[in-house]
Amino acid sequence: MKVIIDTNGLMIPVQFGVDIFEELGRLGFDEFLVPEAVIFEIEKLIRREKGSDRMAAKIAKSMAGRCKRIDARGPADDVILELAGETGAAVLTNDIGLKRRLTAKGITVVILRQKNRLELA
Repeated sequence: MKVIIDTNGLMIPVQFGVDIFEELGRLGFDEFLVPEAVIFEIEKLIRREKGSDRMAAKIAKSMAGRCKRIDARGPADDVILELAGETGAAVLTNDIGLKRRLTAKGITVVILRQKNRLELA
């Protein structure tokens, strides 16, 4: 099964110590997708942030290397919503606004639960 990983999804390992790839595998996902729009957001964070947030963004960019990059640009949330609709992929995100938009379209959402595991919402 495919899953699209949002910017904040890629930052979960640093912020909460959760291995997202292991957890996604446990949930049955074996194809990890990251749109270029998410990579662009991460690069902006690396340039703008300081300290631990900057380090989390650098590690997130490194982790994106384990994913298949999709050439989709524009506002990341819009790109993710469109891509999920087209591919039937679930989405890993902790963004409440994006989660609402995805569930309204019937798209499966994976979230961080109790700061220690991923779960289908």
